[in-house]
Amino acid sequence: MTETSSDAAVASQAEISAEIAAIGAAYAASGSVETAPRLDYPPYRSSILRHPTKDLHQADPEGVELWSPVFGEQDVDPLEADLTVQRRGEPIGERMTVTGRVLDGEGRPVRHQLVEIWQANAGGRYVHQRDQHPAPLDPAFTGVGRCLTDADGRYRFTTIKPGPYPWRNHRNAWRPAHIHFSVFGRQLTQRLVTQMYFPGDPLFALDPIYQAITDQAARDRLVATYDHDVTTPEWATGYRWDLVLTGSHRTPLEGDVE
Repeated sequence: MTETSSDAAVASQAEISAEIAAIGAAYAASGSVETAPRLDYPPYRSSILRHPTKDLHQADPEGVELWSPVFGEQDVDPLEADLTVQRRGEPIGERMTVTGRVLDGEGRPVRHQLVEIWQANAGGRYVHQRDQHPAPLDPAFTGVGRCLTDADGRYRFTTIKPGPYPWRNHRNAWRPAHIHFSVFGRQLTQRLVTQMYFPGDPLFALDPIYQAITDQAARDRLVATYDHDVTTPEWATGYRWDLVLTGSHRTPLEGDVE
């Protein structure tokens, strides 16, 4: 869920799309390769507010850890990875399995790492007081889950495919369907956050957040693949998406912006 100022909503989608196209053309002509989101991306109106503009200050990591949660295998119940059984009743929407591996830049598995997800429901609404999108809340769906990667670095979630939703970046702005992913290292300060999208979404070309990654190959790394072998007969469709934490083919991360 993303909020922006109401002043930004004056721009039309055509104006935003023209800005996106101009930046894309300039990037293509530059001959450079950018694999991270741009810190200040004008079509994403509030991006100037979402990254540091002053010198960073060193924080005391021990002081942070005194107030940080401690995670271990005993703290994460396997049922937390199934977002369809967290409340009474069955959530509305397309049931699906999302699975993949967390890898380092050399393709080695990142084992026993905490992976969290959060998402909108099938109607495109979050369970959050600031989300006032007039779509129905699903009383059987919380939109949050977590698991630990196994010895092969694999995670697996059962959930509902999220819907697109409007946001206030500009007039008639809609976000493509996506799931937020968070991966923790050995401590809270090593948290990495990104988004996973679905193949063939018609909103990709119109979305300034997705387009803030100017390189098409890097953007493609945020898009899951439909996998019929992951699909469960008579039960759920299946998607596969790997997170690469380092190296030249790493997954673009929101921390690169914020």
